[in-house]
Amino acid sequence: MNKFGIIIAHTYLTRIKTKSFLITTAITIVLILLAGNFQTLMNLFGEENTQVIAVKDESDEVLDGLKEQINTTGSNIELEAFSGSNEEAVNHVQEEEYAGFLEISLRNGLPQAHYYSMQGNPSSITETIQQAMQPVKLTMAADKSGVDPSVIESIASPVSFETTALEENAKSAEDMSSARGLVYVMLFLLYISVIMYGNMIAMDVANEKSSRVMEILVSSVSPVTQMFAKIFGIALLGLTQFITIILAAYFMVQFKQEEFTGGVFDYFGLQAAAASTFIYALVFFLLGYLLYATLSAMLGSLVSRTEEVNQLMAPVIYLIMIAFFIAMFGLSSPDNSLITITSFIPFFAPMIMFLRVTMLHVPIWEIMLSFGLIIATIAMLAIIGAKVYKGGVLMYGKSNSLKDLKKALQLSKRE
Repeated sequence: MNKFGIIIAHTYLTRIKTKSFLITTAITIVLILLAGNFQTLMNLFGEENTQVIAVKDESDEVLDGLKEQINTTGSNIELEAFSGSNEEAVNHVQEEEYAGFLEISLRNGLPQAHYYSMQGNPSSITETIQQAMQPVKLTMAADKSGVDPSVIESIASPVSFETTALEENAKSAEDMSSARGLVYVMLFLLYISVIMYGNMIAMDVANEKSSRVMEILVSSVSPVTQMFAKIFGIALLGLTQFITIILAAYFMVQFKQEEFTGGVFDYFGLQAAAASTFIYALVFFLLGYLLYATLSAMLGSLVSRTEEVNQLMAPVIYLIMIAFFIAMFGLSSPDNSLITITSFIPFFAPMIMFLRVTMLHVPIWEIMLSFGLIIATIAMLAIIGAKVYKGGVLMYGKSNSLKDLKKALQLSKRE
């Protein structure tokens, strides 16, 4: 146990002092601070300043109604009547006195518009104006045809549609919203952790092999002890990084709590999530990390140069990418048969079964079966990985093919 702790401490302390760890942690914290102050930065750079649009309404019938519709959108667009020529209006836009120029005319008694701006491309301004003109056009069409505007409004209004869950334990819309937020967080955390820390484990093994330290370690420490010591050492490093980032995010949220009311926080609804959901998130995350970390350590022992790590780690990256994309698809269709089947595949289960557990009512036996399959796979990888690790750490030279697994197993049998 003492040797196990020594290797964990050595792995942790060596990695925590590296420039890559410090730089990535600092960059992540900076990005969080920028995200938290996004609205302030936008205001600073004038993105929320009122956009004044010159409007020439040849019919004198559209502008007032268009102003009312624009005001209901809550946008920062202000329409200002313009009585000069088109050339004068265009000159004002080019001199940046107006954000754009809107020319409105009638065709067959209905409004049509032509918008002039420096870019000319569709933008948030053109989309807002176009959407605001639609109800104005409907009202004018109703008046022209003698139809009551309330009839047009009732036709254009969304159809009333309600849902009733017949399953006793079906989750409500609020529960689904809360689940969606945690699933997003879980997917990205596990995806980033596997890619970043799995690669780090493989790199750490390859670095020690290149310095010939392995030959001493293998003779004094069992392969299983050495492999899992590195896995837990890197896990401790990741935990340190996550805690640092979470604390930075927590203090930022506390400092700007009023600005974060509503919006994305209401959409994710993390405060309404049940305690069991957080427990499932933690368990699936730990199991997913151990699964991929064990595989990464085993593959890392097959290479003797750090340049070869990325090539041999490709299967791990492909597995986690496939799981990630399936899970993203499952967010909109969690009861799909593909999601159900893949939730029992060990390399996909940490993401996909967690998605099912949080967004659907899943029988407890299915959850336990998924847990068992993941744990069994970790145990199998640990047994095979220990043998491959024992033989792989003694392999030098060019080793960037999975065919080297057989060679590593053969070397592990030699005493």
